[in-house]
Amino acid sequence: MADFDLSTPGGRLSTTLNYLWNDHAYLRLGFSNAHWISDELVRTNQPWPFQLAEWKRRGVKTIVNLRGGFDASFHALEKDACQRLGLTMVDFTITSREVPSRARVHGAQALFETIEYPALMHCKSGADRAGIMSVFYMHFRQGKTIREALEQLSLKYLHIKQGKTGVLDYTFERYLAQGEPAGQSFLEWVDSPAYDEAAIKADFRSQMWGRLLTEGVLKRE
Repeated sequence: MADFDLSTPGGRLSTTLNYLWNDHAYLRLGFSNAHWISDELVRTNQPWPFQLAEWKRRGVKTIVNLRGGFDASFHALEKDACQRLGLTMVDFTITSREVPSRARVHGAQALFETIEYPALMHCKSGADRAGIMSVFYMHFRQGKTIREALEQLSLKYLHIKQGKTGVLDYTFERYLAQGEPAGQSFLEWVDSPAYDEAAIKADFRSQMWGRLLTEGVLKRE
């Protein structure tokens, strides 16, 4: 963490350079993949500190980081910016290539019931982890059906379901094929023996071109 010590000009410069190159932040200088999905929540890619300041001016009170990255340059800069701007920063780590655990599903429901709005939620690209969490938000807080909420995982937000990240879509598709016809709510299905995370992931099949695009060209996190 010494390289990410923001208390000195040199440390701040080193951290910013690391963020610029290692986190591909140069790609996000003019592109935020920002979408208001309700009047209280916006989903974006990883914001720069100057973008956080702009969101603060637009009324955002809470920043939800979905990436983890507690030892990374982006996290150091984001945490520092939130402290300076008076924004509440919440870390809720979720992955883009795994079936979410039961604890993660229930944690997402609790998160959206407790954070202060308006809020901004982000991962690295604003496509996959922001996508699945937006499905949870639309379902748990906005009362949309899973079928309706699944729109949040779409190419509109740069999500590519044919790659490994398509396991997120497949999780909900399994519910629509199994749980919904049986009259189960999404949470009832998640809490049932049918929700076998390892088996669901093992059954999922991505496509080669999707993997090449998400893993090779886009290098999605």
